[in-house]
Amino acid sequence: MSGEFVGVNEFAKLAGVTRQAVVNWRTRVRNFPRPVAELSSGPVFRLSHVRSWLKTRGVKMTHIISTINLKGGVGKTTTTVALAEVFSSEFNKKVLVIDLDPQTNATVMLIGEKRWSKLNSEGKTLATLFCDAVDQKTNFDLEDTIVKDVSDVSSAKSIDILPSSLDLIDIQDRLATIPSGKFYSINPVDLLDRAVRPIVDNYDIVLIDCPPNLGIITLNGLRLSHGFLIPTIPDVLSTYGIPQIVSRVGEFSRSLGVHIEPLGIIVSKYQANSTVHKSVLNRLQTSGKESVFSTIIPQANQISGAAEFEKHQRTFKQKYGYQGMADLYTELGREILYKMES
Repeated sequence: MSGEFVGVNEFAKLAGVTRQAVVNWRTRVRNFPRPVAELSSGPVFRLSHVRSWLKTRGVKMTHIISTINLKGGVGKTTTTVALAEVFSSEFNKKVLVIDLDPQTNATVMLIGEKRWSKLNSEGKTLATLFCDAVDQKTNFDLEDTIVKDVSDVSSAKSIDILPSSLDLIDIQDRLATIPSGKFYSINPVDLLDRAVRPIVDNYDIVLIDCPPNLGIITLNGLRLSHGFLIPTIPDVLSTYGIPQIVSRVGEFSRSLGVHIEPLGIIVSKYQANSTVHKSVLNRLQTSGKESVFSTIIPQANQISGAAEFEKHQRTFKQKYGYQGMADLYTELGREILYKMES
């Protein structure tokens, strides 16, 4: 069964109940999800409908979020890694980071360049997944590629990562040419979803660091996601592409028949003494087009230093600074959790 549809057994596994409990719910609960098909093996439900219904009943569900901006250098990756460490360290969440950006910055921030180089040379990155699709091979091993218990923050003990590779640059354009398979069931935007769907429910939160474009690799990340965040510097060039992102992701989600929610804009690298930053921030907050998170991340030297992986463990405040930066990331994480869970 494809990753977008589930039967009764999968429904029961998501809910943490028996198959019979699901059968009973279907008979007795008025707002139980309607099946999209009735097969001889039983009813088939749309996964997004099942997840939404279970959330209304208070069942814990994995939140899968992409971070994206069409402009580089806006703090996208730093924000992704900081949130992963906040969710783990401050909120006791089990987190998976999926690094789809060929710049590999999230990977290097969480495991260091030396360790990444070794994994890359051994083919233990997400590039192997996409190369397999092009070359019709089966070299990708999910369990062998996940790097467990990463981060140099001593209290962030529950972060795993699927590492990126520079090779993703070369593979991007070739993905559109992959064979569709015997029954035309292989779609180039489904590759990541098909590969990692078996393990995402092992995590509370999955954060996907997307490349600064809307190409096939980015669509793979969005395909898996329930929502997306847009980190941005509040200037003209960094915010110019935001309407395009929201519009294109909306078209993409409608074509799939799912909902990928725009969770909001994260303002980063803010300079309070800049009239441009003040003006653009005010426009973002008052336009009413997209929501802007209340927590603003200012420009700070400490954040640049946080990108350097330390061999020795450090506290969250040591990494992000004692001058309030660590507290700001914690508050931002709290805002995002509230929005996801409500």
